[in-house]
Amino acid sequence: MTLSYEAVVAGRGFDVALTVRPGETVALMGPNGAGKSTLLSSIAGLLRPDSGRAELNGRLLFDLGRESGAGEHTWLPPHQRGTALLAQEPLLFPHLSAADNVAFGPRSAGTGKRAAADLALHWLGEVGVADLAARRPAELSGGQAQRVAVARALAADPGLLLLDEPLAALDIHSAPLLRRLFRRVLAGRQAIIVTHDVLDALMLADRVVILEDGKIAEEGPTREVLERPRSRFAAGLAGLNFVPGILEGAGVRTGQGLRVSGNDEEAGQLPAPGSPGVAVFPPSAVSVFLDDAFPDHAHGSPRNSFAVTITDLEPHGDQVRVRAGGLAADITPAASADLALAPGMAVHFVVKAAAVSVYGT
Repeated sequence: MTLSYEAVVAGRGFDVALTVRPGETVALMGPNGAGKSTLLSSIAGLLRPDSGRAELNGRLLFDLGRESGAGEHTWLPPHQRGTALLAQEPLLFPHLSAADNVAFGPRSAGTGKRAAADLALHWLGEVGVADLAARRPAELSGGQAQRVAVARALAADPGLLLLDEPLAALDIHSAPLLRRLFRRVLAGRQAIIVTHDVLDALMLADRVVILEDGKIAEEGPTREVLERPRSRFAAGLAGLNFVPGILEGAGVRTGQGLRVSGNDEEAGQLPAPGSPGVAVFPPSAVSVFLDDAFPDHAHGSPRNSFAVTITDLEPHGDQVRVRAGGLAADITPAASADLALAPGMAVHFVVKAAAVSVYGT
């Protein structure tokens, strides 16, 4: 059984079709305003799309015709959908204990008081806070409260878990513990997790969907999307330079006439020349040279050289990341000092063609 979702929210420029397979966790990523919360809210029943249809494990969540009067509309209220939404903030009932918060879902579904209490204790134990059952939310730390919120969501036995940046409000000590918890409890469950953290995607998701401007820009297995991005946002997540253009042999030519040579990453399966393609390469493969000192292309491996103007310098681990518009290079602090790099300087970014991956989009 699956989630099958297709909806349009014209006023927000949102038009998305999505499927979540049984036992699959999908990471939903994209820039602010891309439509991530719109998608979660409409699945949960908190937002009514202009049109579309969604079905979860055989249950019709909504069916709204694309034209007014085009048949009867179906709209299932949130409490009947079999979904559970977990947000950045735990949103626990302040007047109830942790155990009563977790028991609330089963009780609302008609489970007896004793059985619901047993379920609450079971799930509090599953998330490692059984000893906090009698505490109220004001007596819990942020990480503890979020664990209780996870237990509350799971106790409702949802067919689909919806997680809206559940780790974003946690400190650096609590987040890794919760991430490991999610890895365990999401195994074998259908879930959609909205996140801006590439580590969340790598650890928790089977598949990544990139939303941009209310549409799916890219989707696929998590590692494939991050290792071979086909959208600028995914490339930024992976920390890679991303140059879109038109395929020209084992390279791409940009709209500004710049040609970037590289390797055919699709083993002879590149689309025909003239098709859209991208060149991707890591900042660590880029060398920085002053205008009068970049290497002669006639020697050694073929190289790409880009005349750029430095826009920013920032620490990046034990390196210095040199940004120049949409491109970046990672060099040592010593090299940066030797070159006396500063914003506004004109330099050349040079990268061997062997370090550039080229594939079609």
